[in-house]
Amino acid sequence: MTYEMDIAGLKRDLPLCKVTDDLYIGAFVIFGDVELTVHCATELLKRAPDYDYLIAPEAKAIPLLYEMARQSGAEKYFLARKKAKAYMSGVFSVDVTSITTQGVQTLVLDVEEARQMEGKRMLILDDVISTGESLRAMEILVEKVGGIIAGKMAILAEGDAAKRDDIITLAPLPLFNSDGTPKT
Repeated sequence: MTYEMDIAGLKRDLPLCKVTDDLYIGAFVIFGDVELTVHCATELLKRAPDYDYLIAPEAKAIPLLYEMARQSGAEKYFLARKKAKAYMSGVFSVDVTSITTQGVQTLVLDVEEARQMEGKRMLILDDVISTGESLRAMEILVEKVGGIIAGKMAILAEGDAAKRDDIITLAPLPLFNSDGTPKT
């Protein structure tokens, strides 16, 4: 089963994936789809508020983060990692649970990156917003390091997240019944 999605004028067929017996989600993955990544970055930048730096959680938003930075001419962007790395001199972290990740995961920033974000307007990015937990963890992380949240953006807003007015998105993505029909 697939769902044809129109993402700001670009169409893609999303495979439907089972979450529970009566809940399926459209699998939206920009990895490997250069046309989609470039298109989404362009369209989000048209809608972006003023900001100093972009930041996103690892890993599915990485292509979008990079492409938005490239198109905007940014010399730096930030990535919240899933765990501390050996090159980090110290870390700031928050825990998050999301619909696509089983269990709790941690988002981590290096102390030096945190210092660079202090007092800066940060634009938080993600590929899909669903429950909002990943995005909320990013907000907490930015605030914890002294950054200012300039805005929040995602390519798609899934389910009830499409009703939120605090996140700029390109399109809503419905949740699905087991027969592939959108839930109402």
